[in-house]
Amino acid sequence: MSARFGPAGRPESFSAMGYRKTVQLPEYLKKFGLDAFEYQFGRGVRYVEQDLLELREKAAEGNIALSAHAPYYISLSSVEKEKRDNSIGYIVDTAKAARLMAADRMVVHSGSCGKISREEAMELAKDTLSRALTALTELGLDDITVCPETMGKINQLGSLDEVLALCETDERLLPCIDFGHLNARTFGGIRSREDYAAILDEMERRLGRERASRFHAHFSKIAYTEKGGEKSHLTFADTVYGPDFEPLMEEIAKRDWSPRLICESAGTQAEDAQAMAEAYCSRKE
Repeated sequence: MSARFGPAGRPESFSAMGYRKTVQLPEYLKKFGLDAFEYQFGRGVRYVEQDLLELREKAAEGNIALSAHAPYYISLSSVEKEKRDNSIGYIVDTAKAARLMAADRMVVHSGSCGKISREEAMELAKDTLSRALTALTELGLDDITVCPETMGKINQLGSLDEVLALCETDERLLPCIDFGHLNARTFGGIRSREDYAAILDEMERRLGRERASRFHAHFSKIAYTEKGGEKSHLTFADTVYGPDFEPLMEEIAKRDWSPRLICESAGTQAEDAQAMAEAYCSRKE
């Protein structure tokens, strides 16, 4: 197997090239040589069922792997039980939408620590995530992999260690490693191939090579502040903030891993995903 590449949501060039409908995404992606797409339910799980069914058909024809992003406002670690219970509902709703379009993965945010300690927030998150997986199993949706995401703001639950700790609780979980987020929350800590290797090594050590090798990933350059971390998503044209993608492509190719890399650049997701795919393929040859 090889790594897959694609954008999150509709890039600016989708409409600029004359495309209008969701069902046209696979055709659009093929023009860039891409084979993955992440459907965004960040602001709520709202959709037209027929649109997802049509996307499912066209994606299958074009060998496009689909994933879904659950609502941004999910909080696995809220001190309010109602919010945690609602978060389980949002995860279930996302899974139902994912099933319609045959997406096999969903990305989930963990929430913030609020006024409690990170340790207390982690215990709440583990319990909520466990109950969410039970709900998915009871509904026959447990074949859709839940991917807790590393986060870019310091006060958010979602360091590399925290995400891997969540994934260690159930072998069905797969980490979503957002390298831009990790770089932002460490104030530019990803600078070299060795830095990427250390992240991948830690994943392999804690989850095993088989699971680590097929991890989910988000990638973009992200502006950050020294106080809070993530500020805003950028494009690969930015020369001030990182991280750079080439060393990661080299490291993944060397290991012969097969992650799914979703680009979240600000508007140029497809073009930047294409750049990653080309860099990866040149190192696989």
